[in-house]
Amino acid sequence: MYINVAYVDEENPNLEDLTVPLRINNCGYYRLHTTPEIETPHPEGRNDYQLLYIAAGKGYFYFKGSKEPTIVTKGNMILFRPGEPQVYYYYAVDKTEVYWVHFTGWKVEEYLERYELPHDENVFYTGVSPDYPWIYNQMIRELQLQRVNYEDMISLYMHHILITINRYIKEGRETKNDTINDIERAAHYFKDNYNKQISIEQYAVEHLMSVNWFIHNFKSIMKISPMQYIISLRIAMAKGYLENSAKNISEISNEVGYENALYFSRLFRKYTGMTPTEYRKKREKGD
Repeated sequence: MYINVAYVDEENPNLEDLTVPLRINNCGYYRLHTTPEIETPHPEGRNDYQLLYIAAGKGYFYFKGSKEPTIVTKGNMILFRPGEPQVYYYYAVDKTEVYWVHFTGWKVEEYLERYELPHDENVFYTGVSPDYPWIYNQMIRELQLQRVNYEDMISLYMHHILITINRYIKEGRETKNDTINDIERAAHYFKDNYNKQISIEQYAVEHLMSVNWFIHNFKSIMKISPMQYIISLRIAMAKGYLENSAKNISEISNEVGYENALYFSRLFRKYTGMTPTEYRKKREKGD
């Protein structure tokens, strides 16, 4: 079993703090592949809120004192409010992976209502998206390192989770949930591989999607075409290199995925109104 957890205060992990709008008490990740089971027995509940995300496998939850478990599968969130019984199990046979965060604050209910999390249900589907593990992992890291202003940073990540949930809920009303999952996975793939040669057509075919369907739905959800999305990632990274490195234009071109530096320069000018050299000089002057 792999465990990665972080606490603000290990001696008081179950804190109710109504002096601040939002406070993260602790967060973590379990990957259960070897240990036979994990049990969480809090029949009296906790003083804070908890939001869990099942990233893989399943969990067995006994809500409101039920004697029969509700089996919660991947792609679902589980929300516990203060005082709600928390009794649940994970089993190695299911190869469960779960992220969780405990939080408190006087403004929490307002945030939950604003982002349309359910009032009367503990479980709700939010999709199998790589966004959630990424956000949870950023939160865990911030809380472990506790660098300057980490409290504000982890609060921002908590808002990021809630906004991502709300976006899924609202967009799910307009399109199929599976479609959102497909497009989000594609966006993450492009983020991770923006500096490589990417064929939109090949990506769609390899993921069993019609090319036209994929492009249409990507643009519908992301408000930009797949190729424009990739170009925007490359231009953003190129700006970073121009501002923060001594690499020449040809080196930067290669770093962001273009073998032809002249083509890269023309594209950069098309999207920014300046050549890479002009952009660097302007930033050096502080403009």
